[in-house]
Amino acid sequence: MDDRQRYLETLLFGKPDRVPLDPGYGRESTRAVWHTQGLPAQINDGQQIAEYAYRSVGGTLDWPVAGEGFPVNERMVPEFEEKVLQRGERTQIVQDWKGNICEISNEYSTVYLRDAIDFVTRRWIKCPVENHEDWEQMKFRYNADESVRFPQDAAARGMRLRQRTWPVVLNISGPFWQLREWLGFENLCVLFKDDPRFVKEMIAFWDAFICRLLENTLRYVNLDEVHLSEDMAFKNFSMISPAMTREFILPTYQHWGEIVRAAGVPLYAIDSDGYIGQLIPVWLDAGVNMCDPIEVAAGNDIGAYRKAFGRRMAFRGGVDKRAMAKGGIEVEGEINRLQPVIADGGYIPSCDHGVPSDVSWSHFIHYTRHLARATGWL
Repeated sequence: MDDRQRYLETLLFGKPDRVPLDPGYGRESTRAVWHTQGLPAQINDGQQIAEYAYRSVGGTLDWPVAGEGFPVNERMVPEFEEKVLQRGERTQIVQDWKGNICEISNEYSTVYLRDAIDFVTRRWIKCPVENHEDWEQMKFRYNADESVRFPQDAAARGMRLRQRTWPVVLNISGPFWQLREWLGFENLCVLFKDDPRFVKEMIAFWDAFICRLLENTLRYVNLDEVHLSEDMAFKNFSMISPAMTREFILPTYQHWGEIVRAAGVPLYAIDSDGYIGQLIPVWLDAGVNMCDPIEVAAGNDIGAYRKAFGRRMAFRGGVDKRAMAKGGIEVEGEINRLQPVIADGGYIPSCDHGVPSDVSWSHFIHYTRHLARATGWL
């Protein structure tokens, strides 16, 4: 069974030869610590680290092939200029590529606001959309037909990928995520009550943009998964109510889901940090059949979710990073807790977010050993 077959068989409740081994990865600060604790300096990529950890515990099976994907750029074109506006003794005020003005530590450059290189604390000062005039100026940056949004060899790449042995995933931003990027979290939440028509206008725009982007992408490549980034939950509750999610956002989820299913894409997935128990029923009504990362500290119980939602929802993640940090019997107990869901299928266990730097390299190795045993790799 190849990597693509194994991935789909697992998440679609089939019969994989073994469950994909995905211990998770650490961002820059975590890797820096690990390099002082035994991880060789030349091994820095997430997949390289996972394979090295697997080999370190005696693993001998073939490691997944990191084949080419089909990158699609949903970001604004053109982007805002990244620049430092003011520098202080310890912090700096910067403008990022999205047009946000925020304060960050001097140890980081604006590049850290572009990609998830590390966890960067920031203080928001101004977001790019504060009124209807700003919104009109923002819209021209989103044309789904621009060729720069797709690989230069899109047609040829799509043909090559028909013979792939690895999964190809398209990542896009959900409506809540994208509006929060434009407006800022507090302003968005206030607008849901104070100007719902404006919120619906922006959601409709993003709905149409992504629909066109999906249609253009699917013209070239047969995807295995469309994955939405949609952080919209706190530790105990969703950021907006389930009723509000249904009213404002569910129609867009459903619209995209229709396109995904019509194209034969088997997995329609959503990522949200925080407690997602209130949101899963909404996502199920949208046709979503997989979600992650299932953060344990936020109150998510993957075993309870399996009992409540059955095989209508598959999962990735769900391994408590706090148990990983403690190591020993704590992490062994954590894997044992998840074993019934692993055995039931529709689940790829992994760290429930980025692996933090308080997880030592020796504990990561110990965790990988038990995860490999639970998923059939040892």
